[in-house]
Amino acid sequence: MDSLQSYWDLIVKLSASYAPKFLLAIITLVVGLWIIKRIVKIIRKLMQKSSVDASLQSFLVPLISILFKILLILSVVSMVGIETTSFVAILASAGFAIGMALQGSLGNFAGGVLILLFKPYKVGDYIEALGFAGTVKEIHIFNTVMLTVDNKKIFIPNGAISNGPITNYTAEPMRRLDLIFSVGYKDDIDKAKGLIEKVIKSDDRILSDPAYMIAVGQLAENSVNLTVRVWCKTDDYWNINFDFHEKVKREFDASGISIPFPQRDIHVYQH
Repeated sequence: MDSLQSYWDLIVKLSASYAPKFLLAIITLVVGLWIIKRIVKIIRKLMQKSSVDASLQSFLVPLISILFKILLILSVVSMVGIETTSFVAILASAGFAIGMALQGSLGNFAGGVLILLFKPYKVGDYIEALGFAGTVKEIHIFNTVMLTVDNKKIFIPNGAISNGPITNYTAEPMRRLDLIFSVGYKDDIDKAKGLIEKVIKSDDRILSDPAYMIAVGQLAENSVNLTVRVWCKTDDYWNINFDFHEKVKREFDASGISIPFPQRDIHVYQH
C-alpha cells in the first residue's frame, strides 16, 4: 500500500507540475497555427500588391509557412520542458535520415530553386519540356504544373525539368511564322508570290519589321514549294497561322493557281 501511495503521490506531483505546461503548450500551438495562417495570408496579399512574380509567390509562401511552423513547434517543445538543443539534434538526425530516403524530392526542391533563380519560364508561359507542352499554371516547391491545350493538367518534377531542355515559346514578344505553299509546275510563280504578298499586306497583325520573305524553297517531286516567313507578336502567332492558310487558299482558287497533290502519269506502251 505504501508503494501504491508513493506512486500516486508521484503522479499527482508530476500532474501538478506538468499539466499547466501541457495546457499552455496546447493553447500556444492552436493560437500559433492560427496566427501563422493569418501571417501567411498577409504575406501573400503583400506579394500580390507588390507585383511579385506569381512563380515566386507559389514557391515562397508554402516555404515561409513551413518555416514558421517549425519555429512554433520548437517553442512549444521548450515550453513543455524538453531541451530544445536535444530536440534540434534529434530533428537534424531525423532530417538527415529522411533526406537520404528522399533524395529525389530534395533534387526536385533544388530544381525549383534553380527555376526561380534563372527563370527559364514563369507562370503563364507556354513551354515544351520532357515531351510535354502546355501553359505553366503553377511552380511549386517540388513540381511544375502545366495545362495542355486540351485542358489536361500535367505535374512535372522540378528536378527533371531543370536538368532537361526547355523550349519557351512565349519568352520573346515576337515570333517568326514559317509557312510553305505548294503550286504546280505549270502555274505562274510570280503570280502566286504576288497573291501571297497581297495576303500579307492585308493583315495588320503581320509586322513590317523584320521584313517578310517569299521565296522558292524547293522544287519538289510534284510541286514548286514557296517558303513564306513573316514576323508577328507572340500572342497573334496561332491566329495568323490559321487565317493565313485559309486566305491564301481562297486567293489561289480565285486566281486559278493550283495546289498540287501527289500523282503519277502512267504511260501504256503496246507492242
